[in-house]
Amino acid sequence: MRRKFLLSVLVSDLVALVVAMFLGSAFTFGELVPWQATRSDQNIWPMLGLLAGGALLGSYASVRMWAQGAPRPSYGRALAIVSIAAAFTATGIAFGRPSYWSRTYLITTIGIWLAGTLLHRVVRRQRPWAENLVIITGEKGLVEDLRDVDHTDVREVYDPAGEPPAEPVDDATLVVDLRPVMSDRMAQFVSSWNLAGYPVRALSTVYEEYTGRLPMVHLAEGWELSAPVRRNEYAAVKRIIDIVLVLLTAPLWIVLGGVIWAAVRIDSSGPAIYRQQRMGLDGEEFVLYKFRTMIENAEKDGPQFATANDSRLTSVGRVLRRFRVDEVPQLYNVLKGDVSLVGPRPERPVFTEQYEGSIPFYSYRHLVRPGVTGWAQVNFGYADSEAETVDKLTYDLYYVKHMSPWLDVSILGRSLWTVLSGFGAK
Repeated sequence: MRRKFLLSVLVSDLVALVVAMFLGSAFTFGELVPWQATRSDQNIWPMLGLLAGGALLGSYASVRMWAQGAPRPSYGRALAIVSIAAAFTATGIAFGRPSYWSRTYLITTIGIWLAGTLLHRVVRRQRPWAENLVIITGEKGLVEDLRDVDHTDVREVYDPAGEPPAEPVDDATLVVDLRPVMSDRMAQFVSSWNLAGYPVRALSTVYEEYTGRLPMVHLAEGWELSAPVRRNEYAAVKRIIDIVLVLLTAPLWIVLGGVIWAAVRIDSSGPAIYRQQRMGLDGEEFVLYKFRTMIENAEKDGPQFATANDSRLTSVGRVLRRFRVDEVPQLYNVLKGDVSLVGPRPERPVFTEQYEGSIPFYSYRHLVRPGVTGWAQVNFGYADSEAETVDKLTYDLYYVKHMSPWLDVSILGRSLWTVLSGFGAK
């Protein structure tokens, strides 16, 4: 079902591109067929080839970003695909210098194509893709989490030690909790379901895919997290990518930082830059830099949790928090190697010591370099209690296990949207 969904989205996007090519030609040249609209000494095929190649590249990148999660008819992914295709085409024209290209035609075609990709996603979202699940587990909390997310329909839930259903449920995936011991009849049912060719999947895998979280009750000794990190080739080049991206965008964030620095100083007394000890890679402490968003001496009564509507926030600080631009000075931390652009948010040592003593596997957040933004930030946000910290940890550990360039691109894209719009801030 997943493969069928992805293929149908790809085909729909390509059909929308072909339609856009013809309509773009009609609007630009007055001819419906683009290769008949140019003179004999002008070859439009290289431009069309670049656009088609960019569409395939954007679609491939989108599928890879779906690798660890459930596919969804997302408007953001449509915009990403079209943007990648446009950038690929522009780069090809700039360096390939084809004999003919039309700016008006490209802009018109890309605009119509974007409208088409968004339109068919509007239709899909009226009846979203969903997977029917029959679950064998005793973990009611995990089942309720799966019921709450989009794109799942939990048909039945069975006790591993109990009696199995009389027969397989049509058009459903059997999801099996591999931790508890199953009764003989339940084990025979699972085996017969599998032999009959019906899909069978592990509960932990399905849970991670649909919730973007790690099921804490399924962790054993932590090797499930440390092993993927040790063999993750991406970790070796992630540091280089961070430095390159920060240096390339330096003119932008230096100017932005100067404006914010002045606003913070004018708004309230105290230094514009706030320094704080945080816990980093392998549990090493470092100094984190942020623009000050709270009143001076906000922690005169001792360390406190930061909350979304904290009463200690200044007027400018509230705006900085909403758009997440108080994090701009941390790009200096990225250059120093204290943090990465993407990773679990670094916690304060006083809270880290407390959590490591009360929350299992909390220290595994430190297997990777902490980040300016992260998977937990775009999905959960502030945690102002230990219970919420446990929930937030399930997202952080998911990132530790599944860290990849495609997941990082997805996180950066969602974080950028927060900065530009002020919506979706966590």
